[in-house]
Amino acid sequence: MGIDSPDTAFLVVVNDEGQHSIWFADRELPAGWQPLGPKGTKAECLDHIEKVWTDIRPRSVREPQG
Repeated sequence: MGIDSPDTAFLVVVNDEGQHSIWFADRELPAGWQPLGPKGTKAECLDHIEKVWTDIRPRSVREPQG
């Protein structure tokens, strides 16, 4: 199973800055990333990210510092 295989399962993941990505569902998450959203095919996960991650700026840029 590879990154473009229809049989490969992915997770939608997010980091502390609110940045989204996909990660292989059967692998340990890298430090600083948490699962958020569906588990599914690459296309399903990328579609989900496109719908929910509308402001791609990191959280530290979006939110006022204070």
